[in-house]
Amino acid sequence: MAIRPSARWRARVDEQATDVAAGARTPSDAFLSELFPESLLAATDAALQVFESEVGTLRDRDDEQVFEAVKRVVLALNEINEDHDGAGYETEEREELCLYIDQALTEHGIDVAALASRRGISRTEITDDWRDW
Repeated sequence: MAIRPSARWRARVDEQATDVAAGARTPSDAFLSELFPESLLAATDAALQVFESEVGTLRDRDDEQVFEAVKRVVLALNEINEDHDGAGYETEEREELCLYIDQALTEHGIDVAALASRRGISRTEITDDWRDW
């Protein structure tokens, strides 16, 4: 199963906090908790969980249903990003989120390349119509 980016980000924050507590890192070098505040992690995790659940219920793999699920998660992520002053997701995080969406769809039996092709786009563009981050 695809690992949510928010889970990876949280693990990195926790690792850095452990390093600070052990004296292996100075608090001034521990920036990840600022980059990934709990509010961002929790909201992102919740949005991705809803997406996973929704994709898991798609029975006929209808393109429009799939794109509606993608649209809903992207719009939710837009809102989360905006709630964090438009700086919640930087380049690396954006790439991770897009890859996660692709992987989640694939794991639920959706041929993302074919889905995108039927719409005349590449698989890397399936979020582009709605994505602000």
